[in-house]
Amino acid sequence: MSDNRKLTREEEELRRRQRAKRLKEQRRRRRQKAIILRIVCVIIFIGMILGIVFGMKSCSKENKKRAQQAVARQEEETRMEEEKKQQSENILIKAEQMAAQYDYDGAIAAMKGLEDYEKDPDITAKITAFEKDKAGMAAYDVEQVEHFFFRSLIVDPELANASEDASVQTANQNTMTVDAFNQLLQKLYDNGYILVSIRDLVKEGKNDKGEAQFEKGTLMLPPGKKPFVLSQEDVSYPFSMASTGRGSRIVTGEDKKPAVEYQQADGSAITGDYDVVPCLDTFIENHPDFAYHNARGILGLTGYNGVLGYRTDEDLGKSTEEGNVYGNYGTFDTAAETKSARTVIQALKDDGWEFASNGYSGMSYASTLDRVQADAQKWQERVGILTGGSDILLYPGGTDIASWTDYSKNDQKYVYLKSLGFNFFCNIDNSNTYWTQIRSDYVRQARKKTE
Repeated sequence: MSDNRKLTREEEELRRRQRAKRLKEQRRRRRQKAIILRIVCVIIFIGMILGIVFGMKSCSKENKKRAQQAVARQEEETRMEEEKKQQSENILIKAEQMAAQYDYDGAIAAMKGLEDYEKDPDITAKITAFEKDKAGMAAYDVEQVEHFFFRSLIVDPELANASEDASVQTANQNTMTVDAFNQLLQKLYDNGYILVSIRDLVKEGKNDKGEAQFEKGTLMLPPGKKPFVLSQEDVSYPFSMASTGRGSRIVTGEDKKPAVEYQQADGSAITGDYDVVPCLDTFIENHPDFAYHNARGILGLTGYNGVLGYRTDEDLGKSTEEGNVYGNYGTFDTAAETKSARTVIQALKDDGWEFASNGYSGMSYASTLDRVQADAQKWQERVGILTGGSDILLYPGGTDIASWTDYSKNDQKYVYLKSLGFNFFCNIDNSNTYWTQIRSDYVRQARKKTE
């Protein structure tokens, strides 16, 4: 009995311990679950916090991006508005300049090209004023237009007169100084003269063979104004005139505009208004109404010493022994000279100047047909190729190929020169105030000196 009670107590103790163990295990598990739950809650909380933080950052970044885009759009709109305003201002400035040079149609068209120009009372007022000025213009008889020609100007008269060379002394007597030329421009301006292009005298078309055909043009000017054409002979700055107080070549300045280089007595070179081209350009810049539709003049080119002061002729790259009659002046890199000349030629074209043949050698075209043909062909091959050709012929020395009567298709010289593409023929006649022939197949105008 005693053993049974003992066994029962042991079993109860065992059950108690097992029950205590189970309770302890349950409490442990509950604590683990509680800990895990807390950890999960903490993780979830941290995740929520991080989500909120990153969300706020993302939102802030997006807002910042949108703000930057808005600023960029505003800046672009401002830039475009400023650009548009500047373009409009440039057009108005250009229109004013065109009107100052009697191109009222161009000025009015430019202003009417502006967006909503009708809503701007200043623009509409200007258009009305330009239309009124245009209506006040009068037709000028294009056959009464004068043509003044010049030679390379003298910069330093003392140096020019110091030469004992007879050819230089003769040239000095037929040449103006830079100062005298500038004074003449002012005199012409004061007397109502306006520079026009020789092409303003005619209306050019094509016949059924595709050849150039001409008729009198309509030149509209303010009443009292007198148009004139301007040209310069032999713009080559020949060797014979070097160091005689004249310019040495045409160059382009920093503004890409034509200027003339002048070799001073001490050998140093300076650049400026030292010949016809830059002097006239400067005068027109200061007096835009002196040039009809921004006209410029005609530059007559020979070839024997190159063009514009550049030694481009192939013979100038040879020595005296190789047949170069100017070999004592040196042997030139004609390829490099030609490259430089092309740059200046383009600058002159951009400036509005035109080129003409003045003959290759300077020989008179009153000479025999074969000599005229040889000279004209040589000009085409050695000079015309640089300028892109020309349809203007300034007769060398001014001597015409015929009399004052109309050119005839029986005249072999005329037929040959026409075959080379010449349509404008300019002789020299100082006995008449003006002398112009406008015929269906050619235009002939006499040049004269002016004082």
